Amino acid sequence: MLSFNESLVVALSTGWYDGGGRCGKALEITGNGRSVKAKVVDECDSTKGCGAKEGYQPPCGYNIVAASKAVWRGLGVPQNQWGQLNITWADNA
Repeated sequence: MLSFNESLVVALSTGWYDGGGRCGKALEITGNGRSVKAKVVDECDSTKGCGAKEGYQPPCGYNIVAASKAVWRGLGVPQNQWGQLNITWADNA
């Protein structure tokens, strides 16, 4: 089984996660002149942040797509620029 960072997967901020309605579904993510298909596997909580298991991270912003390393690579983004990129995404990839 591939690890999170070896798989084309994302976590969506709370509103976009839609109470789990998008979990397990594919999105087409476009950025840096390329597109990849990635599966939604988690929520990046915009309301309360994360617990001990996730290192007590603060709440995510309201318009966040947290992507695995495989997504960044698929979009052709240099590693020193991972973490911040304006993208678009669409359901039903």
